[in-house]
Order: sequence, then C-alpha cells, then structure tokens
Amino acid sequence: MSEEWRTLADRVRNWGRWGEHDQLGCLNHITADALAGAATLATQGKSFSLAIPLDGDSPMGPHGLRRAPVHLMSLDGGDESLGNRLQGFGGYAAREAEALEQTGPFRANDDWILMPLQSSTQWDALCHGYYEGQMYNGVPASASTSLGVTRNAIDTVAAAGGVAGRGVLLDVARHRGVAHLEPQSVVTAQELDAVATAQGVTIHTGDIVLVRTGWWPRYAELGVGNGVEWQMGSPGLDWRAAEWLHDHDIAAVACDNVAVEPTMPADNGLILTLHMLTLRDMGLMLGELWDLEALATDCAADGIYEFFLTAPPLRVTGGTGSPINPIAFK
Repeated sequence: MSEEWRTLADRVRNWGRWGEHDQLGCLNHITADALAGAATLATQGKSFSLAIPLDGDSPMGPHGLRRAPVHLMSLDGGDESLGNRLQGFGGYAAREAEALEQTGPFRANDDWILMPLQSSTQWDALCHGYYEGQMYNGVPASASTSLGVTRNAIDTVAAAGGVAGRGVLLDVARHRGVAHLEPQSVVTAQELDAVATAQGVTIHTGDIVLVRTGWWPRYAELGVGNGVEWQMGSPGLDWRAAEWLHDHDIAAVACDNVAVEPTMPADNGLILTLHMLTLRDMGLMLGELWDLEALATDCAADGIYEFFLTAPPLRVTGGTGSPINPIAFK
C-alpha cells in the first residue's frame, strides 16, 4: 500500500473518538439538535423515494458475488380452487376446502423475497469492509461468524433509531453538464466543493451527502442483462475524498452507482480503497444503488438541494448491510 494511502488512513481514522465500544461511527454526528433541525426542511409537502426497483432486473444479475432479488408468490389467486390454502388463526389449521369455507370468505396473497442484503438500494454496515484483520474501532475480523457479525453490524444502527437527518444532494453530473459521468471517472474533493458552491448549499456537520453521477439511469440505456458492463464502468468518488468527508464531519454518504467509488482499481493499484478508508477507518456507512433522478430534477427546478432524509435499515441481527427505501422530504 502506498505511503499516501497509509498517511490518509491514519489521518481520518476515528477509532476511539466516540468511545472504545462505539459501533455507530460517523452517525454520531447526527445530534438531537441536528435531527430536529433537519425535520424542519420538509416544508413543501413533497417526498421522493430514492430506491431502485427491488426485482429480478437488478444490475446485480444472475451471477457473481451477489444475485438479483428473487420474488416468489407463496399464496395467490390461482390457489382459490384449493381453498387458497389459508391456515386458520384460531390455533388450528383448517386443511380441507369444506372446513375453509366454514371460516368465512377471507382469502390472501402472500409472497417472499430471496436476496443478498446488498443487491438493491442499501447501506453497507461498518462490518462490511475491513483490512489487516480489523474492522472499525479495532474490532477483530473474528467478530464475523457463521451466525452473523457480533460487532459493527447493521442491527446496531437500526436499534439506535436508524438513519435520518439533513440530506444534501451534490449533483455532479448536472454540474458538468452531462447526463452521466464518463465510465470510471472520479469525483474529487475539489469538485464536491465546486458543486456545493454552484448550488448555493453549505455542508454542515452531520449531513448525509448524496452524490449524483447519473449512472443509475445508464443501466436502462445499456439494457437489462448488461449489469456487469454497468458495474465495471461505474464512476464515483476519488478515494482521497475520504479526507473531505472526514473534515466536513459527514454522517454518511450515498451514490447512484454500485460502490460509491469506481469499481476498477484506483491509481494506487487497489480496489475499493474508499471502502477501506470509510467503513474501516472512519466508521462512515456507504449507501449504494440509490436512484437520485426525480430528486435531482426537483432540486434543479427550485434551487433547493437540502431536505429531510430518512433511510432506516432493517434490523437484521448480525447483518453486514440492509436493503432500504430512502425517502427525501422537501
């Protein structure tokens, strides 16, 4: 690893900053006052879902480390002739069609999802990424077990109240005047400052920063089935932007691509360098596969790039991440 990377890792490391047993990391920047202030930003009665569709057309595709979500029906209208297979609620199971008829006319539809926890719009938990045998705050890699991760897992965030606060959109693609950034291009800290200045928005301690590269709609242009091309071409934050995130006391950062940063090796020859600096050293959660298009259009129309953002993870015990449906309120 390069000396520059090592120096930056030492500079942004937050181990012990909020106590030796802390598992929330930079979410500690969202104080009660900051949360209350963020709620006042919802003044126009508008809301925007920032989630991509949770279905089999996900760019994760059918192969690789993660697979697209699989949605199956376990009970549907086609089962009507079988009495809809509905089980009784009175402590017994009505198994015969005649017995079912006696319970009344109610029928149901039911379904389930089989998916990796990070194959759709999601948060990376702090335990998701590590190096040299240690996770955030010095937690040993052995805390990850076959039963789940015992420290820095996503359920810790959910139990603490989830993720909510002042969201700020930095629309890099619109600032460059393009529909989407070039494949594998990087967004530097200097450009983040330039975008914020051009938009007239000030970054505050505890902000949840959303960076738009325009890469999510690029998947539709490439066509379903081209997920690998979409993933490998992903632009994103330069790994040195970790210093910008640290110096601004950002609570979390999310992007409209697959990994926040480019997926190809950085100029230091390493992959997922920003992941290591943020998740492991800073304790900063990463949001991936967010759809920022409708929100970006509205922000450009009214010139307001701040909003109240809620993005609570599921309380998956020992989970390394969680699917989410982030909502921005203006």
